[in-house]
Amino acid sequence: MPISPDDERIEMIARWQRGLCLLGLTAMLAWAWACVRDGRPLAALAVPAIVLGAYAAVLGLEFLLLHLVPVGAGEPRAGVAQTVRAWAGELRAAIAVFCWRQPFRSRARPDHLPPQAHGRRGVLLVHGFLCNRGVWNRWLARLTAQGVPVVAVNLEPVFGSIDAYAPIIDSAMHRLEQATGLAPIVVGHSMGGLALRRWWTVAGGDGGAARVHHALTLGTPHRGTWLARLELGRNAAQMRLGSPWLQDLAATEPAGRHQRFTCLFSPCDNIVFPPTTATLPGADNRMVPSTGHVQLVESPQAWDALQALLAAPVRR
Repeated sequence: MPISPDDERIEMIARWQRGLCLLGLTAMLAWAWACVRDGRPLAALAVPAIVLGAYAAVLGLEFLLLHLVPVGAGEPRAGVAQTVRAWAGELRAAIAVFCWRQPFRSRARPDHLPPQAHGRRGVLLVHGFLCNRGVWNRWLARLTAQGVPVVAVNLEPVFGSIDAYAPIIDSAMHRLEQATGLAPIVVGHSMGGLALRRWWTVAGGDGGAARVHHALTLGTPHRGTWLARLELGRNAAQMRLGSPWLQDLAATEPAGRHQRFTCLFSPCDNIVFPPTTATLPGADNRMVPSTGHVQLVESPQAWDALQALLAAPVRR
């Protein structure tokens, strides 16, 4: 699919991750060639093993912090076996997303707005922190195969304020509204759910409410996350537990808004914890066991929740 100058401007995450992946691959190939040349073929496996081991260790540290951070009474806690399953699943999911789909395949699956989209419920996909639309490639492929109108956005600037993403979401919403004539379902992963909520308040009162059929969030730090204190960027600061930005967001939402949300959260979420910070009062909050943060996008529960929303009859 051709990429316009505007698209090039908003491909920063893809460029960074592509550069890091190619640099790492070049280093590993150079090491392997040197080892084979020197008659040490087994040593050629050392660098890939070290890189994979280091990445697995970083994820393991996130899961360890998840268990060490104090939680309130009644907060769900995962057992050791659940955490190990989540760690292994998150490792696989993260490698696929950050080493392939986002750096090299972010434009592999175009938006789907066919001429026959009018009268059919559409879907808007909003990614999270340090991600791009490539994280949704499997969803884009499956929704397109079903004939569902779907648009996936890129949120830039990468480390800017979450408020700056509202115009991007608004533009995508207009495209879906014009193509279908209906309010779409909006799916937000991680920070994407907060960007959705901020857009929804900016869209304005009853008019904003009428523009969203339902919101589905996956591991969104609705009340912040402990891990955000270790991240850089203005948007990371906004996602800290109980931040002034989050308090202002909650204060500007009209009563009853959260009833239009389904929030999936996991006691094994290695990015958003304590776990119930990914829930909203009054929303349909659903726990997904043994599932890491990126892995939530691939979870059957997330896909089934969207399919149930799409199956609801369209009322004109």
